[in-house]
Amino acid sequence: MILPMKKVRLAVQDKTQGEALARLRELGVMHLERTNAVSDGLVKATEKKTKVENALGLISAYKTPKKKVVPPLPGSPRERRAAPVGRRRGRRATDIMGVEEDEPYSLDAVNAPARPELEDYMLGVGKEFKEMEERWATLTKEHARIAGWGKFDPESIKEMELRGIPLFLYELTPETFQAVPSNVHYIKINEDKSTVRLITPYQEIPGFTPFRVPEHSLSYINAELRELNEKLDAIKAKIKSMADRRPVLTQRMAAVQTELEFESVRAEFARIDGIPVDYGVSYLTGYVPAEDMGNLKAAAAENHWALSASDPGPDDNVPTKLKNNRFTRLLNPLTGFLEITPGYNEVDITAPFLVFFIIFFGMIFGDAGYGTIVVLAALFGIFKTIKKGVPLVLKFMLVLGISNLVWGMLTCTWFGVDADKLPVFLQDISLPLISGAIAAQSEYDSAIVSQNLMIFCFSLALVQLSIGHIIAISRLKTLKILGELGSIAMLIGMYGVVLILIVSNKHRNMADFIPIMPCVYALGIGFVVNFVFVHYEGSIGKSILESLKNIISMVLGIVNVFSDIMSYIRLWAVGLAGGAIASTVVTMASPMLAHFILFIFGVILLVFGHGLNLILNVLAVLVHGVRLNTLEFSGHVGLTWAGTAYKPFKAGK
Repeated sequence: MILPMKKVRLAVQDKTQGEALARLRELGVMHLERTNAVSDGLVKATEKKTKVENALGLISAYKTPKKKVVPPLPGSPRERRAAPVGRRRGRRATDIMGVEEDEPYSLDAVNAPARPELEDYMLGVGKEFKEMEERWATLTKEHARIAGWGKFDPESIKEMELRGIPLFLYELTPETFQAVPSNVHYIKINEDKSTVRLITPYQEIPGFTPFRVPEHSLSYINAELRELNEKLDAIKAKIKSMADRRPVLTQRMAAVQTELEFESVRAEFARIDGIPVDYGVSYLTGYVPAEDMGNLKAAAAENHWALSASDPGPDDNVPTKLKNNRFTRLLNPLTGFLEITPGYNEVDITAPFLVFFIIFFGMIFGDAGYGTIVVLAALFGIFKTIKKGVPLVLKFMLVLGISNLVWGMLTCTWFGVDADKLPVFLQDISLPLISGAIAAQSEYDSAIVSQNLMIFCFSLALVQLSIGHIIAISRLKTLKILGELGSIAMLIGMYGVVLILIVSNKHRNMADFIPIMPCVYALGIGFVVNFVFVHYEGSIGKSILESLKNIISMVLGIVNVFSDIMSYIRLWAVGLAGGAIASTVVTMASPMLAHFILFIFGVILLVFGHGLNLILNVLAVLVHGVRLNTLEFSGHVGLTWAGTAYKPFKAGK
């Protein structure tokens, strides 16, 4: 359920802002209303974060080395060097960074506070490396440009010019070389398939741009490139050696993140005008769950804050805090990953969302073998974390795996193996109406089983979408309820139409079980009732007028009902596609498994093929399973997921 919130305004003296924020963070109940304000403290904290991020980025390509500790011999010099930092302050050993090992960010004191010069030093090394790389790239480009001219000294060109003999260099294509005027005197230096190089004394070639004379000779550039390569290798080694500072920088980043959050909140303080500067008062605005107001009031009284609280207004961006039980909390990893939250004035559909998502997961994965893998992986994770506290995602994974396993058992689907080749007991525990073992008996049985699966998908649509309108009805107290009942009637009528038109086949015509006319009547009556009452706000006439204004969308609503029900066929289709991939993998690998030499390749194919199919199934669940809940189902509830998650200002954020 969505907890009621209070909009609060908290006023404190400017001089106690820091203490107030520290206490608020410790309290951890106030979701602050942010305006993206800027302050000097926030700018400085952001600059610190950028420095640490860049320093971490500098060593991101290298692993943190594992320090090996070998016990020294008693009384040896090495033992004295290994003494605690506090007992050897006089030693001034310096490491490769020029940093004394006794300092806080040395290898012997990784857990101590980091010196602020650490990231500055690292960024200085990184800047030097970047400048050398740019110089290396420039020289390499120049080397490629002049390499065709061979070894010559550009100074000789300048010397000839001082003697009154200007020389002009040209690089021409063989075609343009043929266009050189016959009265131009030149010396051909060399040529290849694409370029002719020549020098003309005294005069330029009309219509041609001379080759730019290099500043340095090829030998000079080669020497500088060799020197740069040596320096770059040395700096790379230095940067690699800095990887052991990653733990210190990580601690530094955590501290900077806390400071940044603190300063961003401090910047949100708004001044209260009309109060002398010496007694300046500022205030913060935010939202607090009504059930936590007692704690905030107690803190305000204890710290002499001024506090006002009121119900949020219709235009306020109120955060949404959901209160779920142990079961519905299982959905938190998914909604947190997708970052979706219902609006404060909307309805919480966590329970039906979770139940149907579990069903959808099992149907889309659709294989008991895959379900077994998911269950075992979840159990392994739970076993490994049971002492520290099992993450919610592992519990969620276990439930989803069980759903997958149960559905695969009912449909007799195991790693894509043909059902008639599975052990008899696996065939016996399947559900005949949807069992692959039954489908394998004949074309008739296969068609009937597929038909039953489609009926189940469309039945799920009818049930879930009707629940959506029932949830909407539970929030209404006017004749608008009739509009929702009309929508349910349209769903029932369209359900029958879909079964007759889509599910019927040559073996079983659904019209023999479902009369078409009652479906049409339900569809028509439901549309009329919905048309009259869907916009009801106290007057039936105004509601009909509003519907007439939107006549096109109202008529298209019938089409939307059809498409929403049809959308659930994806559960069968995607599951069928995944089963086809698994079956193909098994078919390809089976001959290899029977061959002694090719056996290992068959195993590799099975692992790779099923692994790829598992990944595709996960993506399919995120695309299709989530869509049916957040689009089709939510649309019938009237839920837009336009909310802002409740994120209080608290420690450890």
